[in-house]
Amino acid sequence: MNLKEEIRQLQDEIIQFRRHIHANPELSFQEFKTTEFIKSVLNKYGIENHSITETGVIGIIGKGDNCVALRADIDALPINEETGLDFCSMNDGIMHACGHDMHTAMLLGAAIILKKHEAELSGTVKLIFQPAEEKIPGGAKIMIDNGVLENPAPSAVFGQHIYPEAESGTISLADGFIMASADELYWTIKTKSGHAAQPHLCNDVILASSQLVVFLQSLMTKMRDPLNPGVLSVTSMHGGSATNVYPDEMKMMGTFRSYNNEWRMDMHKLIETKSKEVCGLYNTECEVEIKKGYVPVINDKTTTEFAKQTAINLFGEEKVLEFIPKMWGEDFGYYSQKVPSTFWFLGVKPKDKDIPGLHNSKMVPDEPAMLSGTEMMVRVAIDYLNSLVNK
Repeated sequence: MNLKEEIRQLQDEIIQFRRHIHANPELSFQEFKTTEFIKSVLNKYGIENHSITETGVIGIIGKGDNCVALRADIDALPINEETGLDFCSMNDGIMHACGHDMHTAMLLGAAIILKKHEAELSGTVKLIFQPAEEKIPGGAKIMIDNGVLENPAPSAVFGQHIYPEAESGTISLADGFIMASADELYWTIKTKSGHAAQPHLCNDVILASSQLVVFLQSLMTKMRDPLNPGVLSVTSMHGGSATNVYPDEMKMMGTFRSYNNEWRMDMHKLIETKSKEVCGLYNTECEVEIKKGYVPVINDKTTTEFAKQTAINLFGEEKVLEFIPKMWGEDFGYYSQKVPSTFWFLGVKPKDKDIPGLHNSKMVPDEPAMLSGTEMMVRVAIDYLNSLVNK
């Protein structure tokens, strides 16, 4: 089969898929119209599909117990779009600023090609159009709990993400840890408020909070093996509304990220106990809430080498790059916990031009890169199924 030519002929349709989804973004767990659109495309091409959660879709192509899964996420972010595109978001305050519109469009394109060649497949391709990647507890975990990795059980799961830092059409990947766990941190510091001119008659939650922020960084320098990656960032502080009054409450938010789960759990305990101790020095009370986020994404060595060789065969060695691990979070890690999995990154930066990064209100990825992403998904699915037969 001439995949490049078949996908090139499908280019306009893939772009239209992306633009429709981009113009109609929906937040995590609210992707009802997006789900309807995906189903309409799958139904148009005679692709079996069903839902196991309120939003999101599973597609099935081929038959047999040998199975490979391809995953795309479908939700958008609470960001007000500022791209000025003709097809920019029609939903105020919501934008596909993380590329999920492109992920979905590419998987739909791959589905059309795979359906066309269904009789030639050496097993089953399971298409996972997953909701709520952007919100804890994550759509991946919910779909797994509801059986997405069963009947048939895939021997491998492959996924991809756009990458504005790399040139359009490149494939970046690496085995092992590539993204971190991502926990949400919330603090509420409370005390007796009072007049700013009489600090001796009240307590200062702003001072307590400021000292806490500084102290938390010492946990990262003194309670962490320097060879163990980790990030603790306080990203929000709110309290007070007047120049002459100490507030009675201060709220803080942040994130904690790690590759090491044992150290991660130890840090959770330290963050809670030490936060209360530091705030207690200033006669304030501290409540700490830690929402456990996604597990790290760990690429399987064998499936990653397989995907890397697939990419080299398709695009040449110069287009296949070593991915430098990030402290980003991604719920694809739940798949990699259960099944040998690989997550790669598709370059979407136009040649000789920098563009805003992920989660940016002005991000405009290079649409032609979707041809490479679509081809990669199709070829890795076909070749991996063949490899299962030839074992």
